Amino acid sequence: MFRGLVLAILVMMAPHTDAAQLRGVLHITVALVDGNQQVTPVPRYALLISDNPPSAIPRRVLTSLEGVVDVRLAPGTYTVESDQPVALEGKAYQWTLFVDIVDGRDVVLELTSDNAEVVPMTDAATSALAPLEAAPSSLLAEWQNSLVAIWTATAHGSGFLVDLDGLVVADQQVIGTATSVEVQLSPSVKVAGTVIASDVRRGVALIRISPTIAASVKTLPLVCDTPATPLAVDEAVVALEAPLGRLRGANTGSIERILTNVLDTDLRSSTGGTGGPAFGSDGRLIGLTTMVPERDGRRPEGIRIVPVGRVCGLIALQTEKISMTPPPSATHLPVELLQPVPAGPTAADVPAPATSPGFYQMSTSDFDIAFITPVQLAALQGRSDSNDIMERLRSNFSNWTEYVDSAPPVLMIRVTPKLVEGFWAKVARGAASTVGMAIPSIKRLKPDFASMRVLCGDAEIVPVHPFKLEHPVSGSDLLVEGFYAFDPGALTPTCPTVTLELFSEKDTNKADTVVVDPKVIQQIWQDFGQVTS
Repeated sequence: MFRGLVLAILVMMAPHTDAAQLRGVLHITVALVDGNQQVTPVPRYALLISDNPPSAIPRRVLTSLEGVVDVRLAPGTYTVESDQPVALEGKAYQWTLFVDIVDGRDVVLELTSDNAEVVPMTDAATSALAPLEAAPSSLLAEWQNSLVAIWTATAHGSGFLVDLDGLVVADQQVIGTATSVEVQLSPSVKVAGTVIASDVRRGVALIRISPTIAASVKTLPLVCDTPATPLAVDEAVVALEAPLGRLRGANTGSIERILTNVLDTDLRSSTGGTGGPAFGSDGRLIGLTTMVPERDGRRPEGIRIVPVGRVCGLIALQTEKISMTPPPSATHLPVELLQPVPAGPTAADVPAPATSPGFYQMSTSDFDIAFITPVQLAALQGRSDSNDIMERLRSNFSNWTEYVDSAPPVLMIRVTPKLVEGFWAKVARGAASTVGMAIPSIKRLKPDFASMRVLCGDAEIVPVHPFKLEHPVSGSDLLVEGFYAFDPGALTPTCPTVTLELFSEKDTNKADTVVVDPKVIQQIWQDFGQVTS
């Protein structure tokens, strides 16, 4: 710019200034008001800052994606001006303002529609105008009600509702081979979802929820019949997410590579957050986020974007199945308590786990069972014995470690296949012992856990989450445990009996049944701060 050239000449003529003066912070915000009276931050907007009168080349700064920038300045008078106009709704705005920094004090400068100079669009080349990029806060405010959390037995992810018939799109890597999921629309509303398609090639899954539920939620429509505006490397992107154990939020970054079927980005994943919508710098929906497969050799926390065209392609391919799939029930499923449970006894107040390893445990022929309350979990962390089940309880919770770490107010029941020694292994050890060879016990796992039913009397208790823990054993083999979360008030001393029906992968129709000791139920009730009559 001409002003920049003049200042470049002046800097060679100016006397040296003392840089050791006490500095203050100039906090600049840039925001415009659109035709709907919505305040829209102006992200990545370039401003020139120079002292007044000018003695150096202007300092060029960029606002963040939230439309703000902080600049540390020595005391003096400064000119803050636009590097180029910014366009919004057919108008071009620019600023030239003056600000004083006194005695190193912090100053706030707000650049708004009210103090901007409105430049006719004809006064500047359209190509020179800075586009008004979409700010994460405005996108989150507009579309957060379209965002949902998705729970499967082994994973958590995000998704978003795209029509009033209840169609939800999600990350295929989260859904995997599941045929049904839980879809959480708010902290208090969770419903069943039916998986219509889980397409590995496209990286997209389609889920249907009840249209009755969908009618109360804002949809984020897909634009499938309009040619997409080309994207560019380094273009800013914003991804919305509903991560595990956290509030919905916005994740910001930029495009690193444009591949045939996916966009590589520098977005970082939050635990259980992929599957949400991704937006380009102009605020348009460009796709959904997905995890980077481990086999690709990129950083494990990286995120890619599946282009919206591939989402539209799968929906078109599955049109008949979508229309023929009956909507799942609109009945609300149990959720974690919205308020913490009353404070119960501390771990130090519960001597039973330290003196009686079996107090919260039971067994069947195939499984070891542990009841875990917040108090019991704290007590387990302090144990030092070598009891097998205690060792397994103290170990990590595999794919649901982050869920446990968030200390949810739930009763957890962990069901672990037993370690047993087979008949022929015992024979081999006996034969070896006759010739003076000592062979340690050779154990193998009982069949993996498949599912569980919990009954209060004759009534089945619906869990908050029917999880599974997956532990890699060797190669592609997994040890599968059951890990169910229940409302702490579900299993109470008022139940005539509490019965567990356990099913293994070996025989999913034959239950391994056990009745829970009433004393255990009584202690669980007390751990959650409840008082019984």
